Amino acid sequence: MQSENSKHGGEKRPFHIAVNAHLLSGEAGYRRAGIHHYIAQVLSHLPQNADSKYTIFTRWGNDLPQRDDFIVQGSRWPTERRSVRILWEQMVWPWQSRKLDLMHSMAFVTPLIKPCPTVVTVYDLSFLHFPERFPALQRWYLTSQTKRSCRAANRVITISESSRQDVHQFFDVPLSQIDVVVPGVNGRYQPLPPEQINTFRQTHNLPARFILHVGTLQPRKNIPILLEALAKLADKEIQLVLAGGKGWLYDEIFAQIEALGLVDRVIFPGYVADEDLPLWYNAASLFAFPSVYEGFGMPVVEAMACGTPVVASTASSIPEAVGSAGLLFNPYDAAELAERIASVLGDSDLSATMRTKGLQHARLFSWEEAGRKTAVIYHQLINDKK
Repeated sequence: MQSENSKHGGEKRPFHIAVNAHLLSGEAGYRRAGIHHYIAQVLSHLPQNADSKYTIFTRWGNDLPQRDDFIVQGSRWPTERRSVRILWEQMVWPWQSRKLDLMHSMAFVTPLIKPCPTVVTVYDLSFLHFPERFPALQRWYLTSQTKRSCRAANRVITISESSRQDVHQFFDVPLSQIDVVVPGVNGRYQPLPPEQINTFRQTHNLPARFILHVGTLQPRKNIPILLEALAKLADKEIQLVLAGGKGWLYDEIFAQIEALGLVDRVIFPGYVADEDLPLWYNAASLFAFPSVYEGFGMPVVEAMACGTPVVASTASSIPEAVGSAGLLFNPYDAAELAERIASVLGDSDLSATMRTKGLQHARLFSWEEAGRKTAVIYHQLINDKK
């Protein structure tokens, strides 16, 4: 696409888009999950052509490719600290973007001062669904500023239809103003050779069969229900791997494990690096995802892409990720979850069918498509404003 720019006497020039990517993390750890991964992948898969260039403002640009259309603008401000990041995005970013065509805030909040049209990405509204789980000041900031930003932005991007409906209902933003750009799945998530998986199991001293959960260990991940379901299984040899960084209220999980007598059946590998996750998915007999709220639930699709059967909750956007390829359960019913787990682990034909369906379903999720759809939103907005 080419555009005429009146400021240059009709001379054709690329659209210049400013992207706030300060939530990219610079070091390994649980903060590199979720939002970090989405931002890095969408930016990396923006179509590369002559009609667009991007200035990407970030503290860390380690995961971004070197491209002719990218200007990665690093910052000396320590924006990994929330208070500093807020000051930067409200005071510095609008000034640095004043001559550009569009500003995209890739995490919840746009500047009060808008020198050009704005787009904002909202991943979830967990701070509204579960306000008691956020510190008061953080909750107030996210609620007030996400609401203001969504209402002020020219377009809002969400990562699921569930989140799209949330933004509409909570903030009264017209559905016609909200676009859905679902995550993709990285090509590293695929079935791996059996000998490689067997070696991995031996290296980590893993049992032949285990249930896997991937995610930061925090209340909305609903780990207690998964532990209750594990205790209800007739087969007491089945173990559970809880892979993920420590969130808050982490100690309560350990207390429940001891109370249920599961100390010898639960494994904590801690935070797992992206490059190692496919091995964990492949080694598992089943992936369980009992979360009570997600913006999308990408681990579900990653597990399916590796050929692992999935049992997941019916909450929020998770059925969108699961489709018809997995089994769903009420996230507050441990007995139903135990029944679903037992049915998959006890029926090789069902497990094989779910594996096939999961592999097919996972192919629907593409980072290339996510990047393309994001670029289309940019171009449509800029053209509409001319």
